[in-house]
Amino acid sequence: MSESRIPAGEARGHNLPEYSVSEISRAVKATLEDNFQRVRVRGEVSKPNYHGSGHLYFSLKDEDAVIDAVCWRGTVGRLRLRIEHGMEVIATGRISSYPGSSKYQIVIDSVELAGEGALLKLLEERRKKLAAEGLFDEARKKKLPVLPGVIGVITSPTGAVIRDILHRLADRFPRPVLLWPVAVQGEGAAEQVAAAIRGFNAMAPGGPVARPDLIIVARGGGSLEDLWAFNEEIVVRAAAASAIPLIAAIGHETDTTLIDFAADKRAPTPTAAAEMAVPVRAELMAALAENGHRLARAMARDLAHRRTEIEGLARGLPEPRRLIEDKTQALDGWIERLKVAERGFFAERQRQVATLAARLVTPAEMIRRKRQELAHGAEVLKKAMEAFAVKKERGLDRVAAGLRPALVAALIERRKLALDGLARLLDGLSYESVLRRGFVLVRDMAERPVTQAAAVTAGMKLSLTFGDGVIPAIAEAGGKPSRAAKRPASDDPAPPAPKPKKGGPKDGGPQGSLL
Repeated sequence: MSESRIPAGEARGHNLPEYSVSEISRAVKATLEDNFQRVRVRGEVSKPNYHGSGHLYFSLKDEDAVIDAVCWRGTVGRLRLRIEHGMEVIATGRISSYPGSSKYQIVIDSVELAGEGALLKLLEERRKKLAAEGLFDEARKKKLPVLPGVIGVITSPTGAVIRDILHRLADRFPRPVLLWPVAVQGEGAAEQVAAAIRGFNAMAPGGPVARPDLIIVARGGGSLEDLWAFNEEIVVRAAAASAIPLIAAIGHETDTTLIDFAADKRAPTPTAAAEMAVPVRAELMAALAENGHRLARAMARDLAHRRTEIEGLARGLPEPRRLIEDKTQALDGWIERLKVAERGFFAERQRQVATLAARLVTPAEMIRRKRQELAHGAEVLKKAMEAFAVKKERGLDRVAAGLRPALVAALIERRKLALDGLARLLDGLSYESVLRRGFVLVRDMAERPVTQAAAVTAGMKLSLTFGDGVIPAIAEAGGKPSRAAKRPASDDPAPPAPKPKKGGPKDGGPQGSLL
């Protein structure tokens, strides 16, 4: 603390003045800042901490002592390198104290690596780290285009590098060049180079500005510190992630940066990068001409060889006309065989159809058979009824033998009347009895009943069955429905048709229209 702050009279003796902790802290802080306003401290970085607020906290140490360091957020963005653990650096700033923990610290304004050895050590450690991630693998490197349509160049717009590249391209094979100007050293250079690489890759093919087919990242020679921007991780990762083939041309042939390992091709100088980018136009044209001549000669030799082979093969072939004649004759033979096979095929199918038709029963035959079955059934029923009547009559005779003659006679007469009534009922239900009452059964020539007048046409041959016989007839005109038939059923209901006998006509004859 300052001597002037202690009164002269109170400095001697045991009655010393009292100070608060804050007063002592402020006095210490003022003393440090007054005496160490600008210092350079060399040491090894320990436990760097990039705080969420943007400030950077770490320690500087050597063999015997440790000093805390703080770098405020506004200064962190201007540092030329990223502080990492184990780096040997020279920090420039002022000494101050932090009253909250009674510690003194250095407030840093700038940081630089302590000598080229430290830089090389850091460079080697970073190279091993990125190589372990596979960023330098040869398998991921892309092949350069033979003749790029547009070349993108990332370099300083005011240096001699861009002029050398343009001059060399003009001498070899002029190509459109798209320049992305960047700072190639100093604060923010690494971020600008990485942004330029990503910017070229983000351009859409076929857009208003042509997307480069090849990228050249170039810079002239310089010290290790001057070229340090091309050793930053952000630049190396951007080069490794580039989808466009990339040539790194940083410094002279003896200079090596980490972007050289991540690029698809390394050029010793920017001029050499231009030579790698395009071929020599005259040499290319000469090579194309030579290849064209060689191709023409090869095609001529191949055509001559094939002509000779064809002529040799042609001598072993028969005359084409004879081949066509033979094939024509064979075709005629096949056509004749096809016709014979076609006739045989249809004849066989006709025989099969005839055989199947012979097995079928016609409707007329079915009607005839059913008529016979009905007649036979009626005959059997009649005989059964007669036998039943005889049996009952005999039974009655036996019963009557034991009864009085008058009663027997009455019973016999009653039974006879019942039998006569049954016989008349059976006879009245047959279609013959209907015909005997004046009705007529109309059939066509196929023995099918005609039940409607509309089915009769002029000149149609008919068969009319009466109660005592059958006569043929020919219709003079087509049939028309009667007015009574056209009337609605509710106005003039038609008389009910006679009920046919259950089981069919008495003699088994076919059913039909009764007139």
